[in-house]
Amino acid sequence: MPELPEVETVRRGLEPAMAHAKIDRIELRRAGLRFPFPEHFAERLAGRRIENLSRRAKYILAALDSGETLIMHLGMSGSFRIERQETETPGDFHFERAKNAAHDHVVFHLKGGARIVYNDPRRFGLMDLASSRGLAAHPLFKGLGMEPLGDDFDGAALARLFAGRKSPLKAALLDQSLVAGLGNIYVSEALHRAGLSPLGEAGAIAGANGKPTASAKRLAAAIRAVLEEAVAAGGSTLRDHRQADGELGYFQHSFRVYGKEGAACDRLRCTGTIMRITQSGRSTFYCATCQR
Repeated sequence: MPELPEVETVRRGLEPAMAHAKIDRIELRRAGLRFPFPEHFAERLAGRRIENLSRRAKYILAALDSGETLIMHLGMSGSFRIERQETETPGDFHFERAKNAAHDHVVFHLKGGARIVYNDPRRFGLMDLASSRGLAAHPLFKGLGMEPLGDDFDGAALARLFAGRKSPLKAALLDQSLVAGLGNIYVSEALHRAGLSPLGEAGAIAGANGKPTASAKRLAAAIRAVLEEAVAAGGSTLRDHRQADGELGYFQHSFRVYGKEGAACDRLRCTGTIMRITQSGRSTFYCATCQR
């Protein structure tokens, strides 16, 4: 499933075409995705202007001039592509996506001729409409934790969140009620950069007085750095992820531990080997020599 960097990459790719654009009509080619589309979905979107495009955790949010927000989630295999009229401006380009058109389930027809096509072979994605004012109380968002790319995310915030928790550090980082949007890949990568074991007790990064330890500060910085680098690289393409222009993500070429079982650790002066273990049914990759 796409993680935060992939979703943010898609949001940024869609923004030039969708932000401030008017929706002429919506073409629905089935009754729903993971869930049925909301009542009068196409009618509520037709004629509306998209005020802005934002992200919360792994959701893309399109705020509308009607006071509602369109909520979009990619699920396991969802992707968007932008189709423009043949008279494209010089310099525009499009990467062929090689997607079966039978899986094009939603088409946004925008004023000016652009079309935004949502393709989802497994149909685990979703689209919903909700009041913009009450968005924080929506069932999809009311239990979500901090944004790891937010201004208030730092070592002190992590220490407050994890203080007293006995669960493994990796499990705490994947808990969406604590930190929203982190997934298996980027947690493994951040823990390696911070030199922390995924098996360590989460509460250990908080000092006795509740203040952040050096470990908490390193971990928060590593999380932010990994996510920002991944977004800059267009995310990671392992199976289905593509950017909105059809191009693949490239951050998988920068993985230090994820998927590298048996490889030598690339940390300077470390002689360890990357191991794979299973935690809560998920693969964890780490170096037991330098991650303590």
